[in-house]
Amino acid sequence: MTVLATLVPLQAVAFGLVALGAPLVVLTRDPLRQALVNGVYGVSLVCLFVVLEAPDPALSMLVVSGIAYPLVLLAAIARVRGEARRRRRLGRARSRPDRSGRR
Repeated sequence: MTVLATLVPLQAVAFGLVALGAPLVVLTRDPLRQALVNGVYGVSLVCLFVVLEAPDPALSMLVVSGIAYPLVLLAAIARVRGEARRRRRLGRARSRPDRSGRR
């Protein structure tokens, strides 16, 4: 009976953190910040799974939300921004006049 009495408030706190974290992930607009908020949300899910005594989903969630997803997302953002920078450079090089004064 005492284990149940101490576990229920802990479960309520874990569910509350997860319930507050989900809208934060959705409402974050900047992709870099969203990756960070999603990582924190993943850790809160890991805490929930541990409290609910589900270690296998907790370990899987820890690897996916804490390591794999942020790395893939940051690599994709870096690639897109690199492509945009390269296109801007090419656009400037083409818009410069040549020696005859023509574009």
